[in-house]
Amino acid sequence: MISKKITLLFLSVTLLFSSCSSDDDNTGNESLGDYENGIIVSNQGNFGQGNASITYTSNDLSIIENNVFSTVNDRALGDTAQSITFNDDLAYIVLNASNAIEIVNRYTFESVATINTGLDNPRYIAFANGKGYVTNWGDGGVATDDYVAIIDATTNTISSQTITVEEGPEKILADGNIIYVAHQGGYSQNNIISVINAVTDVVSTTVTVGDVPNSLRLDADGDLWVLTGGTPSWTGSETGGKLSKIDTSDYGVTSIDFAGTEHPSYLALENGTLYYYLSGSVYKMDTDDTVLPTSAELTGLNFYGMEVKDNVLYGVDAVDYTSNGMILSYSLSSNEVTNFADTGIIPGGIYFN
Repeated sequence: MISKKITLLFLSVTLLFSSCSSDDDNTGNESLGDYENGIIVSNQGNFGQGNASITYTSNDLSIIENNVFSTVNDRALGDTAQSITFNDDLAYIVLNASNAIEIVNRYTFESVATINTGLDNPRYIAFANGKGYVTNWGDGGVATDDYVAIIDATTNTISSQTITVEEGPEKILADGNIIYVAHQGGYSQNNIISVINAVTDVVSTTVTVGDVPNSLRLDADGDLWVLTGGTPSWTGSETGGKLSKIDTSDYGVTSIDFAGTEHPSYLALENGTLYYYLSGSVYKMDTDDTVLPTSAELTGLNFYGMEVKDNVLYGVDAVDYTSNGMILSYSLSSNEVTNFADTGIIPGGIYFN
């Protein structure tokens, strides 16, 4: 009898520990939501038509779901999805023509809050020191009304305080408590990077680069890379692009010039290698190179945006700007297309979730 009791007790304890072990193992595999571990694409939609949308795809583009925001929340996203920025578990979708920011859980895309005050032609957002910083053009034709709005990231409410900046603030990037803002120039052209202290919320300095900066990237050494597109030919004073490296310790600038009619864009950076888009082709170079490459890695492209991750290049193609666009992936080992999928109208931003 005693032997049977001991045996039963042993079996009970074994089952208890086995059950606990199984629960612990499953905890690490719990899904955060339907849209984790993949790519989020922001689709601008047609200006003034309120048909901006969000696309989710797996990293290999084999799974695709369009209209994610409207499907989850049973309402339209808004007008002109300019950009998305992740902050912890939240995604902030900047809606340019709606003068709003939709805040959602980045893994489920369930709505958390909407900011629709204090914004005027908003473009991009970055986070530092518990705050979100949003670039605003104001009236794109007026040089004196541009600013950076400030969001309390705890309450997701906008502050009455703004930071006045020069014309055309566009891409924005945070590095600790320092914020870098690229000034494209609104409907005109500009050539500076504003440096904002996220503790004092003031512009500490500006750095002159090439005309119309369109991309910002930080490398492993903390240096800031800036790609500028140059002034377009229709202005009557065309200038070529520049690739500049800013030493963030003293804001010294070293640059490589493109030809006077070359207008590069969409700078990407991975493992010490830079990638950029120019005239339907993608070029790559090391961060320690002193001259531009003479041959392209990929050709015959029609990109409206691109990113690189894990030696795969992803590009979005707006096609005809009225029907659905596409996202395509390319192996950077073979320089061959690996997959493609449909997106919403005018895909512009690629974000790894």
